Amino acid sequence: MSKDYTPIANTMDLPPATPQPNVYPLSWVSQTRKLEEVYAAAQRETWDPAKLPWDSFDVSRYSWEEREAIAYWWTILSVFDASAPPVFAHALIKTYEVHEEDPVRRCFFSVTRDEQNHEQMCGLAITKLLEATSPLTYEPRTDLGRRLQKNAHWLYYNGGRYWDGYKKAVPKYSLAVLFSSFLMGEIAAATIFHQMAAGCSEPVFKEAFRNIGRDEGRHMAICLSVMERDYPHLAVEDRSVITKQIRAGYLFLSAVLFEPPPQFWDLPDDFIATQREAEAVARNAGFHIPDYEAKKENWRNAMLNLKGVLDRYAIPFPAIPEVGITGEEVRDVDMDEIIPVF
Repeated sequence: MSKDYTPIANTMDLPPATPQPNVYPLSWVSQTRKLEEVYAAAQRETWDPAKLPWDSFDVSRYSWEEREAIAYWWTILSVFDASAPPVFAHALIKTYEVHEEDPVRRCFFSVTRDEQNHEQMCGLAITKLLEATSPLTYEPRTDLGRRLQKNAHWLYYNGGRYWDGYKKAVPKYSLAVLFSSFLMGEIAAATIFHQMAAGCSEPVFKEAFRNIGRDEGRHMAICLSVMERDYPHLAVEDRSVITKQIRAGYLFLSAVLFEPPPQFWDLPDDFIATQREAEAVARNAGFHIPDYEAKKENWRNAMLNLKGVLDRYAIPFPAIPEVGITGEEVRDVDMDEIIPVF
């Protein structure tokens, strides 16, 4: 027992209330049936990246330039998916601290577990393609590979800036705000993974994309269920925060879903040209990455889908001029305190 603690058990019948927020006391209330159904689906649909058909994956059939280009795409994804387990672990802890109902906590546990699978998938793909444990420390084999490694270093540098902001942001915001940002990432993620599964010629990647897309669809259902429960009673002050977070989310997630805009991403001038060159090499090798116009259309459709959800609750949607969406102008986004995830 701490030397600064004075025992009280013999001075009163029951202890005082636990100061909040705190994970105690626990309760196991279950009020949202849809979340029970989603969690049951998560239990049925769990998968192991290591048990995919890796024996069919022959890296020697790809040139080193192709291998480095495909590994670079997985590296971009890992900036988001490798951060996702700790991101959702933070959110999981928050669901306990605010005493969310039991199926919400379990659903967020399932998301954290899913994102760990997605991180492992990134790692397996990268290490097999590059024959090294990190895209930052391996010895590039081609000129394109050297330029892509430079890109990767800058991506991870920017990702570190996001993580610092996320840690500050989560305690500040209600779960209602968090769920709108999470939903944004899940809508967009489900779209891109289903497309890549349809267009990819490598069996192990095709199956991985199917699994990840299914996971993201479940995560989207979790967010929608909680929003349907909470948004009819949303605090007025939260509405403007959500609008700003959607704009921030667009800027952050564009690095994987579109192309990184300078409002958040501090990148060298040759970054995008090098990335486009690598994407063309990967596509020619049978690894389907949507081209610029397809990415733009994907983002536009994802934003319109999200807008449709927020419109139901009279939450102003931000203007996203990059993809042709009009709305409320947001000029004062604090990019050091953003919470969207992928």
